[in-house]
Amino acid sequence: MRRFAIPLALMLALGALTSPAAHADKVTRTAECQGDWLPGTPTADDVMRGEISLVGLPDFKLGKKINWGASPYGNRSWEFVFQSLRWMGTLVVAYENSGERRYLDRATEITKDWVANNKYGARGTKPYVWKDHPVSLRTQPLLCLSKHVNESWLKDSLATHAGLLSDPRLYKKGHNHGIDQDIALMGIGCRYGRKDWANLASKRLTGTVKLDVDSQGALMEQAPRYAVYVYGRLQVAMTNMKSCGRKVPGDIAERTEAMKDFVAHSTMPNGYMVPIGDGSAEVEPKMETGTPKQEVKTYRAGYVFGRTAFGKPESAFYSIRFGPGMKFHGHEDHLGVTYYAQGRDILVDGGFHSYEKSAYRHWTLSPEAHNVPTVVGARFKPRTASKLVKTDYGKDRQAFKLTDQAYGVSRTRSVLVNHGEDLMAVLDTASGGKKIKNVWRFDPSLKVVSNGGGKVVLGDGKFKVTMLQLTSCSKAGGQKVERGGKLGWVSPTYLSKKPTNVVLSPAAKSLLTVIVPGTDSPKVSCAGGKLTVDGTTFSTNLL
Repeated sequence: MRRFAIPLALMLALGALTSPAAHADKVTRTAECQGDWLPGTPTADDVMRGEISLVGLPDFKLGKKINWGASPYGNRSWEFVFQSLRWMGTLVVAYENSGERRYLDRATEITKDWVANNKYGARGTKPYVWKDHPVSLRTQPLLCLSKHVNESWLKDSLATHAGLLSDPRLYKKGHNHGIDQDIALMGIGCRYGRKDWANLASKRLTGTVKLDVDSQGALMEQAPRYAVYVYGRLQVAMTNMKSCGRKVPGDIAERTEAMKDFVAHSTMPNGYMVPIGDGSAEVEPKMETGTPKQEVKTYRAGYVFGRTAFGKPESAFYSIRFGPGMKFHGHEDHLGVTYYAQGRDILVDGGFHSYEKSAYRHWTLSPEAHNVPTVVGARFKPRTASKLVKTDYGKDRQAFKLTDQAYGVSRTRSVLVNHGEDLMAVLDTASGGKKIKNVWRFDPSLKVVSNGGGKVVLGDGKFKVTMLQLTSCSKAGGQKVERGGKLGWVSPTYLSKKPTNVVLSPAAKSLLTVIVPGTDSPKVSCAGGKLTVDGTTFSTNLL
């Protein structure tokens, strides 16, 4: 089974216990230290031994004297998590839970050394140490420590953090980083009785939530898996507001509640979230969402999610992308589709590899890493918005029409999904007499069985899936299959890169692609503008 191991969850760390026994204090557990703000690794045991594993990378040996400039893997996420000090916070939590003083002593030693060696603006301090996200995430373990250590150096450091958190020039409005900044600033304000800081955090949070989560509950950051993170952080924010004697604004509470439906709709029948944008295929949301009333939902933020039924792993599922141009955690995936049927992935996106500044990361953002149409001979215009212009909902069949001008001319895609007799049909055209091509990325488990005459068959043991391509009612032959090379890749998990089969279509003024799961020999007939596949008939125009 795939594990939940993505940079979001990677950004925070948890604790257990060990080391030589020490005398036990009678310790009060505090709200600042308790809760689920620390994930599973490293443990307090690991930190006491001087070995920490962050973002799924191998153990790093801290040693007694810590090198705060360390970057053993040249990985930006590792650096940010290291500087968040959440791994230090595991020691304070262990102290609260066990009463063993050695945990608090080591936490104090680590933090005092960090403060001395990472002064804001000092020569030798790495610039990323004081970036917005490490600052906001570091505040929680520092506040936790402050409940047991009442020393000026710690209070002064928290005041420096609050100064940066309250600086409007550094605030990430309408983004999950902004939410974390507000949680941190309110925490410091409430801890030290600074109403100005707490008031600012409360005011900003309402505005950021209204930008980041729309009234339908859709996250506007263009990667559904971030909705799980934002939902969890908003739960923390609302709890902290109440404990600080503040009323939770209705906009925050209502939009947070609406996010549960969004997460449910964007979770595939196998229990993992559809990997759109910066989201890997291993994200299993650990939250109660309930069961939505509708099987198909269109979100104005730029998503269509549909399925046969909730609660059934064998259900068919599909996603379609449109909406505002790429931003934050989005990819150039507009008009793109994914398809899951008969208990398995069929069509997949290129996936999410990492946040590293590499040629491969850049490629995963590009149209070529997604199941989209491209206009032959035209230049792609990044960050172009697209529209959903027509829909046709039925219980056993849905159809959608989308369009944009990402290539300077109208690029139009119609998508039909049939349930019961599972199939997906996609019609691509372009205006101005331009020809169009498309790319189809299949799950890595599916290998090519045959290719010829406008028909490509892929399979995994007894399971087969057939892809047909036509122009009008004529077969469109000349498909090329690439595994590896320039296009044939997918990143199903963080930092992974696997070869997979990508089918490249021929160029044509009109391309009708039909994906038929579960067979290598569908019966197909086409006449009078009607296409019949294994007894299922629909218009060649789809809508």
